Amino acid sequence: MTYLLTGGAGFIGSHLAEELLNRGDRVQIIDDLSTGSVGNIEHLKGREGFEYVVGSILNEALLAELIDGVDLVFHLAAAVGVRLIVESPVRTIETNIKGTEIVLELAAKKKKPVVIFSTSEVYGKSNGAKFLETGDLILGPTFKGRWSYAASKIIDEFLALAYYKERKLPVIVIRLFNTVGPRQTGRYGMVVPRFVQQALAGEPITVFGDGQQSRTFTHVRDAVWAILKLVGCPSAIGDIFNVGGKEEISIENLALLVKEMLKSPSPVVYIPYEEAYEEGFEDMRKRVPDISKIQALIGYEPKCGLRDIILDVADYQKAVGLV
Repeated sequence: MTYLLTGGAGFIGSHLAEELLNRGDRVQIIDDLSTGSVGNIEHLKGREGFEYVVGSILNEALLAELIDGVDLVFHLAAAVGVRLIVESPVRTIETNIKGTEIVLELAAKKKKPVVIFSTSEVYGKSNGAKFLETGDLILGPTFKGRWSYAASKIIDEFLALAYYKERKLPVIVIRLFNTVGPRQTGRYGMVVPRFVQQALAGEPITVFGDGQQSRTFTHVRDAVWAILKLVGCPSAIGDIFNVGGKEEISIENLALLVKEMLKSPSPVVYIPYEEAYEEGFEDMRKRVPDISKIQALIGYEPKCGLRDIILDVADYQKAVGLV
């Protein structure tokens, strides 16, 4: 099989590409390197069946040529990270909506299946104990740019399911919940690599807000396993799946756990959202997935716990000299 990964030089894309190559598949990547990095795929260069193109998915001629030669498209290209979303809302909206529209339109012409990568952000301010795929999505007002990312990914999901329903394009929508691991950067606000880097450097571990907002975290190895199992399951086509972890933790306790595990002298300090991002910034107080649907379909069960994630991220940062 031959696969195209849009945004494949990103954190998740590079791990997915590596696993596909290990299986003996062929992999093509297109990435404009706006948030991805050639360094993420450096170790894949020269491997049989691997090719990459530095380019934008908004380049329709280039993307059409690439899609024509593959069996399935993993559409990962997107503007990601809270800081990037707040600082560059136009880029966020255009990249996520225009890019997805182009991918779906070109894939539909050739009837090439597409896996759309969405996000737990689409649940917005929903207040259930756990987020279920069939639950309502509740966003904040449009004058708060923080919600533009969630809105753009919701449109992506609507588009994908419309192409499935109206044009019979095989699609799978995957809502990722805080996927973490080696090669992820804290540059755009990703909390675990940021905490780990601060702890290893002996710098203050900066918690935004009061730290009582809670999350679960998923090791990228578990996420990649789930993604590939879903692709191999015909019953997954035309549906949406949460892919996330099971250990809920507050951001404050996450900071304290990182400090403890890495034996860091770093103090934990609290920074108001207004100072970290922008005036009136809103955050989700709770983001915990209901994973019963994917468990029932493919037997998904996260194998890596939060402590494993922290140690793997720390080992990676030390190996590449980030600290």
